[in-house]
Amino acid sequence: MRKPVTKGNRSSGKYPYYGASGVVDYVSDYLFDGDYLLISEDGANLVARATPIAFSITGKNWVNNHAHVLKFHNQDEQKYVEMYLNGMDLGPYITGAAQPKLNQKNLNDIKIPMPDRDETHRIVGVLSRFNKICADMSSGLSAEIDARQKQYEYYRDQLLAFKEKQS
Repeated sequence: MRKPVTKGNRSSGKYPYYGASGVVDYVSDYLFDGDYLLISEDGANLVARATPIAFSITGKNWVNNHAHVLKFHNQDEQKYVEMYLNGMDLGPYITGAAQPKLNQKNLNDIKIPMPDRDETHRIVGVLSRFNKICADMSSGLSAEIDARQKQYEYYRDQLLAFKEKQS
């Protein structure tokens, strides 16, 4: 069901248009409506991992041909697979040197150990809380760095604005 639409042929709208690494644009129509896991199919990010290669989306949206679209029975299962794929080395499954690619066959060959439903729920809960703590620390750290930078600038300006002694 994925369909690429060139920028010149897209009608601007309210629905997210997803590619391999997230929202590329907003369009006037949608192909999917629900909760899905998108997995990057191609691009340098498969190797560089600057952004997650698996990410959850929800609602009405359009997905181009640069992302695999997966549907799950429940949110915990979806989140577990997302976390698992984002944490694993995909090297053995990626083809292409100039343009890395994770084709459907190789994606389907990835073996993901699935615990029972209760254990999946527990694992997702623990990892979600840990991710939230890390995100909170990152945003707090950024604010702390900004505050220290302002403090440094204030004292620097005070120290460098000394008055010369009159002789």
